[in-house]
Amino acid sequence: MKLDLRRRLTLIVTVGAALVLGALAVGFNITLRSSLAHDSDNVLSARASAALGSIEVNRGVVRSGETPDQGTIDTLVWVYSGTRAVERPRAPASLQAAAEMLNRGAERFVEDSRSDVRLLSVPIQRGNGRAGTVVVGISLAPYERTASRALVASIVFALIVFLLVVLATSLVVRGALRPVETMTAEAAAWSEHDLDHRFHAGEPHDELTRLAATFDSMLDRLAASLRHEQRFSAEVSHELKTPLAAIAAEAELALRRDRPAGEYRDALQAIASRSRQLQGVVEILLATARGETGNIGTAEASAVATACREACAALAAERGVELQVSFPAASMRIGADSDAAERVLVPLVENACRYARSHAEIQVRSRGDHVEYLVTDDGPGVTKEERERIFEPGVRGSAAASTEADAAQGAGLGLALARRLARALEGDVTYEPNEAGFVFRAPRG
Repeated sequence: MKLDLRRRLTLIVTVGAALVLGALAVGFNITLRSSLAHDSDNVLSARASAALGSIEVNRGVVRSGETPDQGTIDTLVWVYSGTRAVERPRAPASLQAAAEMLNRGAERFVEDSRSDVRLLSVPIQRGNGRAGTVVVGISLAPYERTASRALVASIVFALIVFLLVVLATSLVVRGALRPVETMTAEAAAWSEHDLDHRFHAGEPHDELTRLAATFDSMLDRLAASLRHEQRFSAEVSHELKTPLAAIAAEAELALRRDRPAGEYRDALQAIASRSRQLQGVVEILLATARGETGNIGTAEASAVATACREACAALAAERGVELQVSFPAASMRIGADSDAAERVLVPLVENACRYARSHAEIQVRSRGDHVEYLVTDDGPGVTKEERERIFEPGVRGSAAASTEADAAQGAGLGLALARRLARALEGDVTYEPNEAGFVFRAPRG
């Protein structure tokens, strides 16, 4: 079974704490026992020195005086003159045997496990010879009790610390990962339509806030990509609606009744023309979506304006609007092919025809390294607050509600697409309040 991150972190810290605390407890008890053994040896050495200080040697015979701690109940002192015990305490047989053995050897420590007593033998020197031996002992029971109590206390202390470490680790890890769980739950609850949700963890200052900021940045890119796709779909629908409707109308009229061969030919020519227009629209939209439009070819500026007037002639006649085109006598070329330029200019002209009272005009003029198309009409115009908003997808100006142009006439995408295509051609589309019209700036070809 796979553990989640919180349990894995808790398990790692728990195992690490157990190993460290176990090592500390073992090291402490080993050090304590070594220190207690050293202390007992020091006590034995001190007792042996005291016993030697009270001993007299006369003509090779050892005589024992009273040592400073001889009256103590647990004092264990043996004094040997040669192999004969001059002084012997009351002690178990095993301890007596151990003392007898030490009398025959050099200075050394011996521990009698049966009586739990540690012994030290010290030779009594007389000149260059050995007159006898002093053997002192000390009970190890107090030291063992101290070591045992320390062992139990260290184990209890280690267990308490271990439990506190486990509890603290669990709380800290849970608290540290809670923002991640919250972000996970929020991300799971958001749908692809909730494009504006963000984590908003504040200024990045640690790993989690940097993670949240990274996710917010990623969501911004995903939202931009999704909006781009949605806008592209809307633009495709908007731009294909007119030619598809024209093709369907021509086909229906041709099939409604029998017609002469010439009329069928005219209908097929109209359908073919609309199909080519449709193909051009698709190519322009795809190139724009890929960011590849650029300056593709050149076109005569006046020819583009004339073609746009012809494309919008039916709408102008339907609205009772007189649509005019004016351009200078000198030839001017723009740095875009005619299809791309028309896809920018036609929405501006359609907008003028839709909201004009009786007159609309397309003016072609030279402005430095650009060619400008000024589209004006005698309609209500655009308010100051709407000059930029009308270029946003789906936004329509107040004139749409105050004129006969019904909201169903459009989806508010024409101007947005026109500006987008113009900027892809390294131009722009703006509304000029001083001239009360829209301006399409195209680079010179």
